[in-house]
Amino acid sequence: MSLSKAGRVTESSSRYLAEAELPEKMTNEARKQVLEYLSKKGYNKTEAMLRAESAIQDIEGRPLVPRAEDAGGAKYGKGLELTRIWIEGNLELYKPELRRLLWPLYVYSYINLVSEYFVNEARPFFTTFQDYFKEEHPDELRALSSITLPEHVKMVEIAKIFMGSKYRLSLSSTAYFNLIQFLERKEKQGGSVILYLMQTHMNIVPIERAADDTGLAKMLRRATVAEDFPAEDEGIPGHNPGSANTDRHNASNILTKLKLGPLPLEPELLEDLEAELAEEDQKNPPGEEQSTLVDELKRMIKREESEESPNRADLPMPPSKMRDVVMEVQKVKENRDRFNIEGRTGGVGPGVSVCMFTFHNTYDKINCIDISGDNQLIAAGTSESFIQVWSLKGDGLESEHPGVPPEASKKLIGHSGPVYAVSFSPSIAGLKEPSEGFSKVIETKPTHLLSCSMDRTIRLWHLGLWQCLVVYRGHESAVWDVKWGPYGHYFVTGGRDRTARLWSQEQIGCLRLFAGHDQDVDVVGFHPNNAYVFTGSCDKTVRMWQVSNGVAVRMFTGHTGNITAISCAKNGKLLASADDQGTILLWDLGPGKLLKRMRGHGKGGIWSLDWSAESTVVMSGGMDGTVRVWDVALPNDGPTQGRVVGDGGAGTKIDGGAPAQAGPSGAGAKKKGKDTVVTPDQISAFPTKKSPVYKVKFTGMNLGVASGAFMG
Repeated sequence: MSLSKAGRVTESSSRYLAEAELPEKMTNEARKQVLEYLSKKGYNKTEAMLRAESAIQDIEGRPLVPRAEDAGGAKYGKGLELTRIWIEGNLELYKPELRRLLWPLYVYSYINLVSEYFVNEARPFFTTFQDYFKEEHPDELRALSSITLPEHVKMVEIAKIFMGSKYRLSLSSTAYFNLIQFLERKEKQGGSVILYLMQTHMNIVPIERAADDTGLAKMLRRATVAEDFPAEDEGIPGHNPGSANTDRHNASNILTKLKLGPLPLEPELLEDLEAELAEEDQKNPPGEEQSTLVDELKRMIKREESEESPNRADLPMPPSKMRDVVMEVQKVKENRDRFNIEGRTGGVGPGVSVCMFTFHNTYDKINCIDISGDNQLIAAGTSESFIQVWSLKGDGLESEHPGVPPEASKKLIGHSGPVYAVSFSPSIAGLKEPSEGFSKVIETKPTHLLSCSMDRTIRLWHLGLWQCLVVYRGHESAVWDVKWGPYGHYFVTGGRDRTARLWSQEQIGCLRLFAGHDQDVDVVGFHPNNAYVFTGSCDKTVRMWQVSNGVAVRMFTGHTGNITAISCAKNGKLLASADDQGTILLWDLGPGKLLKRMRGHGKGGIWSLDWSAESTVVMSGGMDGTVRVWDVALPNDGPTQGRVVGDGGAGTKIDGGAPAQAGPSGAGAKKKGKDTVVTPDQISAFPTKKSPVYKVKFTGMNLGVASGAFMG
């Protein structure tokens, strides 16, 4: 139909012409001629429709998407509420992963509102949506609430972190494309604002579900279990799972190869060890079903040779002494004679026993506790700046100063601020009588104690003179944690200055500086082979560092709370980390993958973790006043969600196979606490009455030892 014939058609047909027969890409000149013709003929409705359509087209006739920055402050609230309602009405299969989208959208919306000078709209937006995120992000909300002016965006740390990096999030392909289609359909109602935020500030990675997750039941179960937890690669900085490379442009899927095998013994030390073991076999022949100590050593060496081990030259150690030989002899004995824990079998957990040492009349002044490796000494650091050491056997503590009688305990005074961590030097239960060729017993008890404090120092104490030998300085603020290396000589610290530092007992300055966390380094630990250190932070990440060069080789994300405890398995292949939300995560160090989550503790923090000698069981203790034992093995296709019980419990041991019972909080709550989900990984729980558990450990013979302070 030509324009010359259009005068003989009705207005409705001319409207059809304007909508359907005009070229899709109309130049400005042609559009002007058409508008003049319609006005001349009196087709006012058609003219108005064409003018409205022309107003949102570019020069080539393509539709213009409204820009978020031109939409006004109210658009952010409308867009977020639109997205939230759509997610809550979605299929149960996709709800959990889509809900993870709301937090970064909320943060970026609020920061943009303040940055674009919509200050009056920013505060109502913050208060309207904050309740959806209070449980998982209380600290971040507290930090965001301090951003009230555009100048604050460049000053407040959380704003600098979010605006300086893209928030990474993985969504299944189906959920992602459904979301995009919905937002494009609702662009005028706020969808364009959400699309703008996603494109500008987020790195959303669509993923295909694995073949073994295609079954509906499996997918639903997977969605239910993961509902409250972020993925391994979610957040800022986003990274490939396990990788410590946070640069998304240069990140590689190839992880640094780790040497997780045990540190080889020195040839001279190995020769002396074999001789000592042969002598011990002659003096105390093994029983009928026991192997000789020499054969046990050969089995241990053969097992170690099958794994790649670090080079002793990477981290020089002092020459071995006879004390080191005696300690290795005791390790071989314990490896042969200890109670073996093989994990849960047939649904029945191993009979783990726990011995609890409780401090009374402390008036909440104890900050930290450590138990020596020979299980003879216990030390407590206090908020009153001193450390006190006791004998677990109740014997008096002797001094090397002549004429000083034994005392029930020793008080170490020197810090000028609260003591936050103490650590005994490596030790082991020694020989009870002199060996052949030696006139006295070779002491294998701890010789030194480390402590760290709010006063920014680390102190080295001699446990014979009971005096401070060295004060190490280097941290710029409070030092939160300190740990000896597995062989002594080296130790690692973490502090409020967001760094961890490696030290040598013989040097006053630090040897390595491990920097990379966005917040305080709260907990630290060593790998059993001395080649790596671990750091946990309130930025909710755990990092693994190579000691020889100070480079980060792994980063683990997935916690929803501040990291409060970390511990590496004795076999060197697994890592356990815990947070203040009561969750323990198990990581496979080689591929850097999350193995599973274990829940059962109440909130308030899991303060200590330790592994059995076989690395098959983990023990934990924390604020809820319970000691819990966990199975490391991955569950079969049984129940994955766990059972619901009361938050903690008091006075009654809870076994993994026992029926769930609701009870009061283990830390002395007078009213019923919030129910806690206990995953099937829990083997046993040992509640105290009113004693938060500061320290748990397995002895070399696999006896559980714990300590806490009575809060009555």
